[in-house]
Amino acid sequence: MAKGKSRKQKFPHLLGSKWTAVEPVMGWRHFQVRDRQERQGTTFAHLQSVCDDSASLWLNVRQLNNRQLWIAGWQALEEMFPT
Repeated sequence: MAKGKSRKQKFPHLLGSKWTAVEPVMGWRHFQVRDRQERQGTTFAHLQSVCDDSASLWLNVRQLNNRQLWIAGWQALEEMFPT
């Protein structure tokens, strides 16, 4: 890499993004990305429940693309499962 050039960051808008778990995770559905790490070319996100600071997890950000697990933004149950 040339001097003075920075690497392009994967998932630049990840930090602070909001996510809704399709199924409850540790009893909660609404999470926000609090941190991110790159490990051997893979990006990981630290998600923390907005309702309970003790409920947090690290996951590969590619899992956030799985709509059977996560939905971008905070969604109400009625929006997720219309009757």
